[in-house]
Amino acid sequence: MDNTQTHGKYISWPILTLMAFVTVIGFDDIMYNFKNQGMTVITSWVLMLFLYVIPYSLMVGQLGSVFNKEGGGLSSWIRGTNGEFLGYFTAWTYWAASVPYVVDSANSVVVGFGWAFTGSDKFQDTMSNAQFTLWTFIIFIIFIIIQRRLANSMEFLSVVGGGMMFVMTILFVVLAFVGLAKNGGHMATQPMNVHTIIPNFDLKYWTTVGMLIYAVNGSELIAPYVTQMRKPQREFPKAMIALAIMTAFLTIFGSFALGIYFNAYHLPNDLKMNGSYYAFQALGEQFGLGDVFMYVYAWTSVVYMCALLAVLLDAMTRMLISDTGDKYMPEFLRKTTKDGLPINGYILTCTLCAFIMFLGVFLPEMNDVFNWLLNLNGIISPGVTCWIFYAFMRIRKNSSKYPSQYVFIKNDKLAYLVGLLLLLVTALATLLGVAPQDVEQFSHTWWYELVINIVSIVVLIGLGALLPSIRRRELKYGTAFDRSQWYLMIALVVFSVVFDVWLGGTKIALRLVYIIIEVVIALALLVLIAHKKPSQN
Repeated sequence: MDNTQTHGKYISWPILTLMAFVTVIGFDDIMYNFKNQGMTVITSWVLMLFLYVIPYSLMVGQLGSVFNKEGGGLSSWIRGTNGEFLGYFTAWTYWAASVPYVVDSANSVVVGFGWAFTGSDKFQDTMSNAQFTLWTFIIFIIFIIIQRRLANSMEFLSVVGGGMMFVMTILFVVLAFVGLAKNGGHMATQPMNVHTIIPNFDLKYWTTVGMLIYAVNGSELIAPYVTQMRKPQREFPKAMIALAIMTAFLTIFGSFALGIYFNAYHLPNDLKMNGSYYAFQALGEQFGLGDVFMYVYAWTSVVYMCALLAVLLDAMTRMLISDTGDKYMPEFLRKTTKDGLPINGYILTCTLCAFIMFLGVFLPEMNDVFNWLLNLNGIISPGVTCWIFYAFMRIRKNSSKYPSQYVFIKNDKLAYLVGLLLLLVTALATLLGVAPQDVEQFSHTWWYELVINIVSIVVLIGLGALLPSIRRRELKYGTAFDRSQWYLMIALVVFSVVFDVWLGGTKIALRLVYIIIEVVIALALLVLIAHKKPSQN
């Protein structure tokens, strides 16, 4: 059958470029990494674009082409190369990576409303960590309740908000350079020379690479559209090269533009949370418009983040429940209302988000909570990206079994090696990213963040490994656990988490050792309780 008949119409490579661009980079991504690396991030962006973004995107293209009948999703790629269980576990880790992202998005909504209504960061001085967490949770619950009624309109608003965000980013970069010419080339970053943009490739630098990867991943979302191109073998590389050029423009010139208004050698501590608003505030002042740009950006951010939050909450839960079937997912999580809503899946999402927010309550300041959640994304998100390179290696190891309309690097051995190198780099960035950022190294807060980083990862990923066992108990006994078992296990988990978080916040010298001992004891008790046959009453 003719391709036109199969797909209705072809997708041109410029359209695919724009679709990919929206998923890959944004203004906040530039701001976050500018805070981590200063002006040296310009060199990092150049290296990332040519050594990571382009090959990563082209690998995604081939995977999408191979598994086009399965819809091109990440879990279907792993399921097609490694079987059902690993496909399920990939779906779980992809979902788990969305949990900190959702919480971070809710945080951004609170911050955005604060700037939109007050026009400054003063509201943060009167808001405690507990209040920040409470407002975040309230917004989260509101969107859980109303998302069913507003899902379609929120998808529309996300397109509008995303488009406005893109326009605001381009506007900032262009006007920043106009302003630079207007004031005779003066920059806040001084001195500004070649040495200013050359990184020190030390351990601190490598711990920030995960955030760079978090900023540029996401192109796997456009994989299903590869086979809808007229000539994928020629047009898809064009789309990815165009994507690299657009990303290069935004990241390199955007980072340089930030250096015009911020001294890269002495950046504000709250730049990740408030930097975007500071930037547009400075832009408006330079052009004699006061806070106009800042207010426009604040409301743009609120609209975009609200829409993103509503869509994410529904999409991530439905994806997990529907993509894993009944073999590994417990029946109580697959329970739906008469409207088809996975109600217990929402409760699980809500519970884990509340758990993540609780871990950050005991950090010193609201800014620390925001930075920690953001950096947690820089750990988990690159970890999930490892699955992409692993799937690519599998299809190139046996390329005759996985035919594709588009092939990245015709030589299988060379392609396999490139996939392996990117897998190793991403895995290393994930491991090093566990080290806390934005706080003094080995300080009290540093150790506390290290503990809650590890706790978050263990809970989010570990729970996915436990669900198939719970499903097997359902099939064996008719129910996984009786009521008393559920109560005991929930109480034990809550006590263990609260105790570990409290202990991590103390100054006891051997607190990490005590936490490990407590976790081992708690796990042993959980196994004993869960192993017991449930009462049929």
